[in-house]
This record gives sequence, structure tokens and C-alpha cells, in this order.
Amino acid sequence: MNTFQAPEYLPSFLVPFFTLSYPTSLPVDPDSFHDSQYYNTGILDGCLIISFIAVMALLRDITRIYLMEPFAKWKLTRDWQRSQQEKLKPNGAAVGVPNGSMNGSSAQNGHASHGNGDHVELKMSKRDARKIHRSMLRFAEQGWSFIYYSINFLYGVYVNHGLPTRVLHPTDLWLNYPHIPLAGPVKFYYLTQTAFYLHQALILNAEARRKDHVQMMAHHIITIILMVSSYAYNFTRIGCLIMVLMDCCDIFLPLAKMLRYIAYYTLCDLTFIVFLISWFVTRHVLFVIVIKSFCVDSIHLVSEMWAPERGNYISDLTHKAFSVLLVSLQILQIIWFGMICRVAYRVLTGQGASDDRSDEEEE
Repeated sequence: MNTFQAPEYLPSFLVPFFTLSYPTSLPVDPDSFHDSQYYNTGILDGCLIISFIAVMALLRDITRIYLMEPFAKWKLTRDWQRSQQEKLKPNGAAVGVPNGSMNGSSAQNGHASHGNGDHVELKMSKRDARKIHRSMLRFAEQGWSFIYYSINFLYGVYVNHGLPTRVLHPTDLWLNYPHIPLAGPVKFYYLTQTAFYLHQALILNAEARRKDHVQMMAHHIITIILMVSSYAYNFTRIGCLIMVLMDCCDIFLPLAKMLRYIAYYTLCDLTFIVFLISWFVTRHVLFVIVIKSFCVDSIHLVSEMWAPERGNYISDLTHKAFSVLLVSLQILQIIWFGMICRVAYRVLTGQGASDDRSDEEEE
């Protein structure tokens, strides 16, 4: 929905918070999304980003509280009950089903029936209760990330499929630059991704502090700067390609963590291997090809330098600035890849996958 299609009852000052702003006519000869509405860019796009942040915060809490936490609590409590039953079996116990309740800080009581009719009360220690509660919260946090990345990766594939760009031949990114106006799907993709990373930066300190907190915050800041500036400077096609590359492996890491938190360790290890392979391919092969295209191809393939009146913002300064940001992002990812390789070593030696970037509190 664009500003022209906004309901009449919506006050004019609220329209930018609910619609795509700056609709314009279809280009004379568009090379992508021929049936879509096209848009220019501007400051009012920030209003829709604010709305997206609010919606994501709401969806995250709904998903976490009403879906992920109840499932994890049920699964982990059931596993604890079964483990207690197994401990009693060697003693000749015929174990019943616990009838207590568990929360994050209190013990759970149940009963185990012995062959002589006596009942042994099962009590969950505070340590076990805290461990279950903590794993439940971690599972829920990762669940939202898994859902978001899965959906947005698929949408990113759709967007990039509609654009005349190829990851192995990124020179296409610079043909007919500047790429304005933007097709509706491209604009929507860019604004939702920007909102997501702003939202992630806001909640980073709300979650338990992790060992790579500084690197993670630096990553979010660099990513947000790249997204906002590439949107303003009409580097959206390279931006769309980078975003879909990043989202690919981000599906598998939260999934592996979720499996670990609910004690599916073999599936966790297998998922982690898929994550490791996808990370290396997308972030250290394909992403490097894209960086090379910006650093080299953009200079040679864009005929005119710095013509803001025509939407061309490539200059020596912008070229160096974007190159530094992209390389900095790759350096951070190399640091993380070293951590990932240490986890991979533990998997190969039978120690199981655990996140080197996990919170600083002891497991």
C-alpha cells in the first residue's frame, strides 16, 4: 500500500507510518518488476522503519512468550521427569508421573510409585529449575531469529530473482546505475531489513551479555550504516545481494542453538555443520566476490562520477568509505569464523557443538 491508497480515515501525519512513501510512475523501460509500483526514496521512509521496529518487537514477544517458551518448558520438563524415572528404575521402582509444577526458580514435586505401594516424592532442585528456565529463555530468543531469517531469506531470494543481477557475475550490479526509482518489493525489503537490524541493536543489551558483545555491536552499527547509506546513495542492488547472502547462514545458527537448548545434540551437531559450510560459502567466498565488485567494477563500469542531480553518488570519497565498511565487516566475520572453527573442532572430536559466542554466565 502506498500513500495514494491510504484509507481516508487515517490522519495525514500517520500515513507515512503505514504506507510506502514517494510513489512515482513506472520507468519507461524497467529492467525488473514490470508489474510493480515504483517509488522514490526520502526521509519519510524512516517513519515506516519505526513502524516495522514496533511490529517486530510485538511479534518477537508474542512468538517468545506464547509459542517458544511454552514448548521449551514442556520439552525440558518432560525430559527431566523421564531422567528421574530412569534413575529410580535400577532400584526396582515402578515410576509414576510427577504432578507438580515448575517455574524458573522453584522446585517441581512429583511422585514415584515403588512396588510396595510407597511413594517417593520427586523434587526438582533449584539448580535444575534454573537450568531449565535459562534454556527455555535461550530457546525462545533463538526461535524468533530463526523465524525471521527464514522468512526474510525467502523474500530476499524472490527480490534478487526479480533483479537482473547474478552473484557469480556481480558486474550486473552496476549496469544502468543509478537504479532509481525502486520497485515496491525492493523498497519493502530494504526498509524491513533496516528495521530488523535497528531492532537487534536495541535489544542487544536486553539479552544476557555475550563474549562477543563488542564485535556484535560493531557488526550491527556497520550494517546499519551500510544499509542506510546504500539506500540513500542508490547502491540498493548490491545491498539486496549482500543481505540475502548474510541471511542464508543466519537461518542455521539459531536453529542449531535451539536444538542444543532442548537437548537434541546430534541434530544440533548436524545443523551446525550445515551452518559452517553455508557461512564459509556465503560470507568468505560470495561476499568477497561482491566486495571485489564494489571496489573494482563500480569504478570501471559507472561512466559518470558524482552527479547527485541524476542520482549518481559514486565519488572517490564514497568509494573509499564503502570499501572500508565492507572490508571491516569481512574482518569481523573472519574473527567469528575462527570461533566457529573451534566449535567445529569440538564436534569432530565428539565434544559436541557449543557456542563460543554464548553468554558469559556458566552453562
